[in-house]
Amino acid sequence: QVQLVESGGGLVQAGGSLRLSCAASGRIFAINNMGWYRQAPGKQRELVATFTSDDITTYADPVKGRFTISRDNAKNTVYLQMNSLKPEDTAVYYCHLRMGFQNYWGRGTLVTVSS
Repeated sequence: QVQLVESGGGLVQAGGSLRLSCAASGRIFAINNMGWYRQAPGKQRELVATFTSDDITTYADPVKGRFTISRDNAKNTVYLQMNSLKPEDTAVYYCHLRMGFQNYWGRGTLVTVSS
């Protein structure tokens, strides 16, 4: 069993920054992808940024140049540095991990950006 615990969400003014963290624990092996998705009210969950197993990073177009994903393999932890935040970044941010065909999700952390 795998657990993902996110932290770092909160309320910030437009233009501000936040850093999210996600720590994975349990039976961790052969991670294919680890990263972040978000879901805004009334919208579908969407990719924000992710690592592949060979260290390739993928970013959604709306966050390119503003968000940076990083990780600490020794701690099975992934981070999301979010700069120049906009009100449209307001969402619940979910940590995601895929091993083989199995997908795991955290409970989510709320990010609210005020204008």
